Amino acid sequence: MTPNLKMLNNDTFLKATLSQDVDYTPVWIMRQAGRYLPEYRKIRENLRDFLDLCKNPELATEVTMQPLRRFNLDAAILFSDILTIPDAMGLGLYFAEGEGPKFTNPITEPSHITNLKQPDVYTDLKYVLDTVKSIKSELGNKIPLIGFSGSPFTLATYMIEGGSSKNFSKIKSWLYQNPEMSHLLLDKLSDAVSDYLIAQIKSGVDVVQIFDTWGGILNTEYYINFSLNYMEKIIKNIKAKYPNIPIILFTKNSGLWLDKIASLESRPNVIGLDWTCDIDKARLDINKYNSNIAIQGNLDPCVLYADKDVVKKEVIKILDKYKEANGSIKGHIFNLGHGIHPTINPDNVAVLVDTVHEYSAKIK
Repeated sequence: MTPNLKMLNNDTFLKATLSQDVDYTPVWIMRQAGRYLPEYRKIRENLRDFLDLCKNPELATEVTMQPLRRFNLDAAILFSDILTIPDAMGLGLYFAEGEGPKFTNPITEPSHITNLKQPDVYTDLKYVLDTVKSIKSELGNKIPLIGFSGSPFTLATYMIEGGSSKNFSKIKSWLYQNPEMSHLLLDKLSDAVSDYLIAQIKSGVDVVQIFDTWGGILNTEYYINFSLNYMEKIIKNIKAKYPNIPIILFTKNSGLWLDKIASLESRPNVIGLDWTCDIDKARLDINKYNSNIAIQGNLDPCVLYADKDVVKKEVIKILDKYKEANGSIKGHIFNLGHGIHPTINPDNVAVLVDTVHEYSAKIK
């Protein structure tokens, strides 16, 4: 399967993932469908919890489309959650009010890993694939759709911690005390994530992103051994079946390891940056290994709390830095350095999107 640029009314995002020439810098926003939108909150208030929304293809399609009606975004992203795979493996995902995701059956001993169910993505996660098909039908040929999964290490972190964590003591203890069982868990998750993303591609997504939210808590050796190597395995598995599907790899706090990511044998098409990296330096560092790898990012989400002039100034600063380092705007997808905060004013998102489009078109 190859991204069919000619079939899309707006193929700018796909061109950028492939480092092709574009007329302007494309933009989408992590968590662009979410609580900062009043229309999203209206749907959520009638549901028991977040998982009910994720498991309802009709409603998940609706919330995916909501930001596209407000903003001139260049890509849609599947509305789902990164923890659908652990839930399908039998850990019992639920969302506690004010506490975030929790598991009724977290991993607490090695036998839990040995006995872990390997999910059948076409049955256990059919609701996600049905949502993909529904979104594609709703989108028509307007813009591409991004599918996604959490990285094996990020999923393992939640599965062993039992939910969110501040110090990650449980997962880190496992890595040091039970490295073999940790690798077994990550192997199982790599297979599940590969199957899941391939199924999303079969169902219609045009691009996939691997969210490695917690890889950045590790030192370099452990990041390579327990996170990056498993993401490379997933990339290799996907490329074996779909060599032309663009893959985005995003590790939060990965600035120290851009060389490691860019020099992978099975490398992503796009590297996502958080706001702690200087985008101009990142571009130059990645170019040493492969100038055809695109970059996604990397505005600090908190900039959107500022007034409109500040938002414009900070957006332009990133666009200028990228252009100066690269010599052109190609190979850049504008995004936040992580997900948008629930209390952001949507008006500032409109300012961000319009500024990216208008200014990048001037400097291209």
